[in-house]
Amino acid sequence: MRELGIGLIGTGFMGRAHALAFRNVSAVFELPLKLNLAALADADPQRARHCADAWGFATAHSDWQQLIDDPKVNLIAITTPNHLHYPMAMAALAAGKAVYCEKPLAVSLEQASAMREAARSAGVVTRVGYNYQHNPMIVLARELIKNGELGEIISFQGEFSEDFMADPTSPWSWRCDPNHAGGALADLGSHLLSMARYLIGEVEAVCADTQTVHSQRPESPGSTVLKPIAIDDQVHALLRFANGARGTFSSSWLKHGYKNHLSFEISGTRGTLAFDQERLNELRLFRAGQDGFQRLLAGPNLPGYAAFSPAPGHQLGYNELKTLEVHDLIMALAGDSRGGTDFEQAWAVERLATAIRLAAREQRWVRIEEV
Repeated sequence: MRELGIGLIGTGFMGRAHALAFRNVSAVFELPLKLNLAALADADPQRARHCADAWGFATAHSDWQQLIDDPKVNLIAITTPNHLHYPMAMAALAAGKAVYCEKPLAVSLEQASAMREAARSAGVVTRVGYNYQHNPMIVLARELIKNGELGEIISFQGEFSEDFMADPTSPWSWRCDPNHAGGALADLGSHLLSMARYLIGEVEAVCADTQTVHSQRPESPGSTVLKPIAIDDQVHALLRFANGARGTFSSSWLKHGYKNHLSFEISGTRGTLAFDQERLNELRLFRAGQDGFQRLLAGPNLPGYAAFSPAPGHQLGYNELKTLEVHDLIMALAGDSRGGTDFEQAWAVERLATAIRLAAREQRWVRIEEV
């Protein structure tokens, strides 16, 4: 069995999620590769060492380039703030190593395009952290759509809202810097755009509006010094899909009461399908002629669910979706690609987000081919 050396950059929420997934995947699946948690990197050397010991990584680095250069590392997992995705991924690709990068792919379409081309040239496996698409219920939704259960798809209504930035006194962070991040559209909306493409197909044109609601925030907790904000707090868009369907898209990180409201309703000529990530183990399906919506509950009839539990109703969670994403990545590295979100697909999401920003700025319909 060939050994796969894993190098993890970043130790925040997503770093921990990746570490859990890499540790759990071998317990859940029979893998064609043996995983070796080879190295971990964080700018704080003490934290790097602490997390490496706690999470089971053999080596700790305070310089991410040293991790990429480590001969024991074959796969680079990038879980840093957005602006670091580009230099880290480009260095990893230049070294001929596979890359597993958190979303969004980059902070600009120019960077995303360069990463896409570098991945093509390197010929290595790449994946981007759109883990919600690995939910067995989302896979089921796609199958229902493809099998014609809804008839011809005519409408997509999607929203991804949270409230972690709703308090105007919450301090400025890297997420508020347009050079480091991309507002609610990049942070949350990119997940929904990727989901829309996964379920419905390509978008051919958009019309949009974005808004910065809180134009300044304290520079640090409790500070009276305010820093200006130039990124979007919320975005709304109309979508025209290549297959003729029409759609609405919205994303906000100011919407009180919502914690992970990645939701959609997809309507066709024969029915409607609805999902909400806050109830991630179920779908609601309405077929024409029924009296109401049918509740479809996740269970062992779905392979992704059955890998974790033989009993229905026991529920999967966020970290299980991350484990399913890592399993897809490892199978691709073993030569059994299952069509996950690679740099090519993630670039298409960035292109779509760029078109939405252009449409909002110029207040007009923008065809994606213009971008």
